[in-house]
Order: sequence, then C-alpha cells, then structure tokens
Amino acid sequence: MRDVKEALRRAAGLGPYFAVSTDPDEEVDLTWRPLPETDPERLDGLIDQYAQRLGTGDRRVAASILFQGIASRLWSPVVVAGALGVVPDLASLHWRWAPGAPIALWLAAPTGLPATPANAFETVVDGQLRPLRDTMLKVAKLADGLIWGNAASALSGTLYAARMAPDLAPTLTPFVQALLTRPPFDTAGEFTRYGYVRRSCCLYYKVPPGGEMCGDCALLDRRSV
Repeated sequence: MRDVKEALRRAAGLGPYFAVSTDPDEEVDLTWRPLPETDPERLDGLIDQYAQRLGTGDRRVAASILFQGIASRLWSPVVVAGALGVVPDLASLHWRWAPGAPIALWLAAPTGLPATPANAFETVVDGQLRPLRDTMLKVAKLADGLIWGNAASALSGTLYAARMAPDLAPTLTPFVQALLTRPPFDTAGEFTRYGYVRRSCCLYYKVPPGGEMCGDCALLDRRSV
C-alpha cells in the first residue's frame, strides 16, 4: 500500500490532472460515487450539465468530451504510477464532479499491481472504460471508433508527463507505447512525424464558437505544418 500511495503522491505532484486522493477521511463525504458510473439516469444528467458548461446543444459532443475527460483523468495517474513501478488497482475508485469543478478521484482501498501494460489495460480499460462506455451508449449515440479514439488520445496525451518529469521518460514512454499497441487502440491512431494522430474526431470542433481542433485530430490539415 505504501508503494501505491507514494507513486500516486508523486503523480499528483505533476498537477491536478494526475491527482488521486487516498485519504481514508474522504469516506464521510457522501458526494463521492463509485466509478465507473453505471447509472444511466445520472450519466444522462451529467451529459446535460456538461453540454451546458460547453455551451452546446449537441449531446453527442458533450458525451464525447465527458468520456475523454474521464479517460484522461484515469490514464494520467495510472501511467505515471506504472512508470514508477506499480499500477494502482482501481476497483475501489470513486469520483466527484460538479459544474465548474474538475473531475476529482478518490481511491478508497489503495492497493497495487505489478507495473505491466497488461495490468494497466485491465484496470483502466476493462475495469473502468468499458463499463462506462456501455452505460453511456444507453443515453448517447457515439460511434465505437470515436469512443476508443478518445481513450487512445487520452492515453497518448500522458506522454507529456515525461517532459515534466524527464526521469520518468525511460519507463513511461515505452509503457504508453505498449498500451497503444493493444486492441482497440492499435487501430485508433498511429505515431507520425507530427506526433500521435488519431483516426477519428472527438467532435470538439463543434463546441461554440466552433472550428477549433485538437492537435491529434484526424481532420486536421497538416500539409502546412
């Protein structure tokens, strides 16, 4: 447990997107909910709130960006902890989100797994993202290519942690690259001379006022880059 807590403490030092609380006192806060979120009605309401926050009436856009945001919050601490030698077991993970606030995470029972890409994939993808996807598809129409493209994009985005903590690069970079070779990520995008480029779009360009694209978007014109 000490190794997991120390790895997550180190990860949190890279910024709030990498933070996961392991404080047992959080148990008294009833606003925490188990993650993955498996209540369609609650997730439906969260998508509406996210749409309002983004200023869009397109629920697909809100659902897509919400899923990608959660995927980023999951991958960020797990990848850094994995680079440090331990993969947090997310079976006891909880989350909290309110309009205007970042997604907060709390691990009620911090235990660890050997730092292998297979364990990271199982705890994040199989344990979290697949159930979240299944629930989200009950309330929002999203293509699977978009969903897993979002998850792959969120994973590739963790590579910037190696720039913030160069000592992690020798283990973090190959760890992420190995994860991206696993289905369904192996067909979601590829590394090019422009960096990682996905084969789908998260629909962010539809967020008002519109037109902005992510750096790894398949729709981005790179001919002038």
